[in-house]
This record gives sequence, C-alpha cells and structure tokens, in this order.
Amino acid sequence: MATQTTSAAEVAAPTTRERILTEALDLFAQSGYGGASMRELARRVGIRESSLYNHFAGKAAILEAIVSEHGPASSASRLEEPRYKQLARQPAAFCRQFALDLVEQWSDPREHQFQKVITAERNRVPGIRAKFADHFYAREQSMMTDYFRGFVLAGLVKTPDPRETARLFAAGLIYIRLEHYVMGAAPSPRPKVIEAIERYLAFFLSLIAAGEDTDNKKRKPKGETRGKAAPD
Repeated sequence: MATQTTSAAEVAAPTTRERILTEALDLFAQSGYGGASMRELARRVGIRESSLYNHFAGKAAILEAIVSEHGPASSASRLEEPRYKQLARQPAAFCRQFALDLVEQWSDPREHQFQKVITAERNRVPGIRAKFADHFYAREQSMMTDYFRGFVLAGLVKTPDPRETARLFAAGLIYIRLEHYVMGAAPSPRPKVIEAIERYLAFFLSLIAAGEDTDNKKRKPKGETRGKAAPD
C-alpha cells in the first residue's frame, strides 16, 4: 500500500492565516491602518476579499492578532517554552538566552514593521493600546518576575524585589535596542550589539550575584579573635 509523504516545503508552507497576518503587517506599515483596505489585503494574499472574513472578523481583528503575536507578545511566548523552563535554576544562562533571542528579534524586518505600526496606531484604534499594554506589562513582565523570584528562592541571586529586578533587566536591554537599532542612521553591526549585550549582562549579573552581604566583615579564621589575646 502506498504511503503519503509530506515534503519539507509543505511542512514549512505558511497557512492562509499566517499569510494574511504577514501581508497585513507589511500593508499596515506601508499605508497605515486607516489607509489599508481589506480588498488590497486580499489581493496581496491571493484570495477573495470575502475569504478574509473566514479567518478574521475585520481589519481591527487582524491588527489585534498582529499585536498578540509580535513584539512583547513573542517574547512572552518564548518564556513559556521548555528551553527557558530548563534554565529556571540558571540565572546567568537564562539572562543570556533571553538577551540573545531579543537580538534575533530586533534583527527581523517584521519586528521593524511591527514597531512602526504599533507606534502609529496604538492610540488611534480602540482596544489596541490596552491589548499592547496587557502583553507588554502584564504577561511578559509577570513571567519575568516569576523567573527572578524563583532564582531568589533558590538562593541563586540576591535582590529585595524580584519584580523591580526583572524591570531593571528589561530596561537595560531596551536601552541597548534604542542605541543600536532605533536612534542611529542604520542598525549597528551584529558583533557590536553582542558586545554591548555581553557587557550589560556582566554588569547586571554582578549586581544580583548571591553571596555574603558586602556590609558584613569577612569571617576570621577559626580560633582568631579581635582585640584580645587568644586564651592559653
């Protein structure tokens, strides 16, 4: 009996929904949300306009899906992956993996399109600002806090406030992104970005390193006393 085989190309082929979101992101970035039409989107995807509504209720639903799957939402989704959960007792490896994954994300042209769209539209489309804030502040930061809280409870790092530590970690990475991908005339070369990431990681990890309180005096060798002679 003949068996059906699935080629690698077929496995990798995007679904209609994925094609809609890809083309919509490109169209919104080029024309703006208000200037983009469902007819033009359907033409780009290669389907009838009516077929779009089999996947999304309308243009606003498409934009909401884009917000739910790009930017901070994609970072939050990564934190749920097994490869991150395996680092739940390895703070240095966790921070390094998260930072390097962000570099890959920042280098993706779709991320640049997403940032352009969300910057322009989050205050104009009802519900988008709240959805974006939910994914950025609530979901991603909550999971980051949980990881740092776990590091503290395991005695692997030292900080009085895991939530603020997670926010500090994210803030440093955001600044690196601004410096190397947003503010300049062109993105920095990847080696320069990685150098900045490694320098920041070394500094940040030194701040939260577990160990004795720096305010406490070093323990003296056993039997040594201070200010008086040892008893005979």
